[in-house]
Amino acid sequence: MNADVAVENTSAIALWNDPTAPVSARVDALIDAMTLEEKTAQLYGVWVGASDEGGEVAPHQHEMEEPVDLDALLPTGLGQLTRPFGTVPVDPALGALSLARTQARIAATNRFGIPALAHDECLAGFAAWGATAYPVPLSWGAAFDPALVRAMAEAIGRDMRSVGVHQGLAPVLDVVRDARWGRVEETIGEDPYLVGTLGTAYVQGLESAGIVATLKHFAGYSASRAGRNLAPTSMGPRERADVLLPPFEMAIREGGARSVMNAYTDTDGIPSAADEALLTGLLRDTWGFDGTVVADYFAIAFLKTLHGVAADWADAAGTALRAGIDVELPNVKTYGAPLTEAVADGRVPEALVDRAVRRILTQKVALGLLDPDWNPLPAALDATDEDDPSALRGRIDLDGPANRALARTLAEQAIVLLSNDGTLPLDRPRRIALIGPNADEPAAVLGCYSFPQHIGVRHPDTPLGIELPTLRETLAAEFPDAEITYARGTGVDDGDLSGLAEATRLAREADVALVVLGDRAGLFGRGTSGEGCDVATLALPGAQQQLLDALLDVNTPVVTVLLAGRPYALGRAVGESTAIVQSFFPGEEGTRAIAGVLAGRVNPSGRLPVSVPRGPGSQPGTYLGAPLSHASQVSTIDPTPAFAFGHGLSYTRFEWTDLAVEAQEAPTDGEFALSLTVRNTGERSGTEVVQLYLHDPVASVVQPMQRLIGYTRVALEPGEARRLRIAVPADLASFTGRDGRRIVEPGDLELRLSASSADRRLTARVTLTGAERHVDHTRRLHATILQEPTT
Repeated sequence: MNADVAVENTSAIALWNDPTAPVSARVDALIDAMTLEEKTAQLYGVWVGASDEGGEVAPHQHEMEEPVDLDALLPTGLGQLTRPFGTVPVDPALGALSLARTQARIAATNRFGIPALAHDECLAGFAAWGATAYPVPLSWGAAFDPALVRAMAEAIGRDMRSVGVHQGLAPVLDVVRDARWGRVEETIGEDPYLVGTLGTAYVQGLESAGIVATLKHFAGYSASRAGRNLAPTSMGPRERADVLLPPFEMAIREGGARSVMNAYTDTDGIPSAADEALLTGLLRDTWGFDGTVVADYFAIAFLKTLHGVAADWADAAGTALRAGIDVELPNVKTYGAPLTEAVADGRVPEALVDRAVRRILTQKVALGLLDPDWNPLPAALDATDEDDPSALRGRIDLDGPANRALARTLAEQAIVLLSNDGTLPLDRPRRIALIGPNADEPAAVLGCYSFPQHIGVRHPDTPLGIELPTLRETLAAEFPDAEITYARGTGVDDGDLSGLAEATRLAREADVALVVLGDRAGLFGRGTSGEGCDVATLALPGAQQQLLDALLDVNTPVVTVLLAGRPYALGRAVGESTAIVQSFFPGEEGTRAIAGVLAGRVNPSGRLPVSVPRGPGSQPGTYLGAPLSHASQVSTIDPTPAFAFGHGLSYTRFEWTDLAVEAQEAPTDGEFALSLTVRNTGERSGTEVVQLYLHDPVASVVQPMQRLIGYTRVALEPGEARRLRIAVPADLASFTGRDGRRIVEPGDLELRLSASSADRRLTARVTLTGAERHVDHTRRLHATILQEPTT
């Protein structure tokens, strides 16, 4: 159809609206009918905030962008609506009505009736006012429980769909390389297999609810120099291939993620937003990804303003489009008039626009947005609701009992007991001294992408929208017969020491002192953890270490509790605190979970997803280090952590016995079969986390000392035992060889069954035989672990 004339319907329904026609035919027909301006309009979003009165959304006035004129934009169409719920506080039902009215206007204004795709943040829950604040991803890592993460993500997705959102900007699949980086709280941990399995579970849950999951940040963001946000990334292609890329590969192949977001950083001088080899060559041509690539906010403009690889906005647009970025977010800057003009004068091929718009329209067709029965009103609303918007307030509950139960279970499983001399669980203490800056702070359980910390802090007069009991309140409920005295001691980062005398006095008068330390989440310097809140060392913020040391000088048992977004060096507390409880921003049910662990109602089963350093200056560091990265006689710096990756204690005891290996040898395309027995030899029920590590003592390129290749949670009653049967495919021993291809080499291996990366329990020494074998993205990714009851 000639794009210069109005669309004509020669039949009852246009081909692109016909749900019985093949998707590709619908999309091709629509593209053929569109003008260049209508096509580029599908390539960008507009940042908006839903109306709390149910009216149409209002463009968000962001300090990095000029105001957007919706009236001028909408006649050619609109690709995306940016964060309608995650921009200002809005009642969910009224926000849903506001979004629906806006979608109706968008569809009615453009020639083809195409609505926008609405996206929002959902890192630790739907980032909307009144929605459940779940534990942050670092807590998912501590739980070692993919099934639970999947259930949480499915619940998040249902809530998002209920109000008309289509796409979620999660999960973060960056592997921690330097804990000084402010966004560690957003990651799942320092091991690619842990990140990949839990991230994939999250994707599966979100996608099963009909939400487009967005993998970020592709690739290398977490490996920036010195842990600084947006700093250049220094790594070789082997580190990228073997550490940073596998989680994305797994989440695409097994999770079915339909969107990917680029990383802000450059690697060896190539910004990810301009990296055609990454965004097209690897992602699409090799891995077969057929979804959309969306720009991290302002990333295309950054090609000009930060990276200096584009001369003007048109150059930035052409560079990003050629690399493979389909959608500009959050607002139109380069993919609007600059791109249209560049195509018109021949600087950018129109075929690149067609390629991107085809992917976008294919996704919109799959979401039903072009079907004739498409209705902008989500299922939670009906047509009569538009007559009286005020009656909608409170209609939609995004924090119901089922959500809270999931949040509570995940928070409980994610708490890590780092050390314990028998003080925990507390045995009916008469007097508890509760001390520290996070002991009576409601927001101490929240990460920076929770709605209250991300948006709510800018609206102090608006209620939080969710219940956030402090640890002081939940301890009072958990220990109703105890006298609980409280002192703040010091602030999170204010350096104030004026409260030390009162804190130490209360500790002396108590049976036990609970000192509650850690972080305050925020953005760009407003917190001690979060985006743009990087740190120079891993010392506790402010004067918290001085407070902790002062309490350790008192002749009272001290239990250290951390509510934090990253691991911190704890100094004397490692050896002198009677117990240490680590929690990574556990969400709205977090303080109840911590109180349950302290009281013994909850038996801790969390394991560290990141190592806890012994000293504040040992970064960057990871258990994945090669031999030269570990302690040696030729350096005065000992990077050995205080508590290793995978570490965590329980209130019961477990015995691992009877390791059996079916055959000590297997070909490079075969597998090994192992079995062992795990028994609860303690007096209460508990869960052990069995971790399987691979050690390759001799390889053609330097390998980590060991790496995680499997894990399972084993829940046991006192005296109960399970026989674990494990199949380990040779593919799990693969790595990137000298020529850049992934290989499985013959040779000796150790399969280490461990309670942590530093606590090996049983070792199977096996050998791969035969020829070196090349493998690719279709290789096997998992060991199979089956649990059988035994006597």
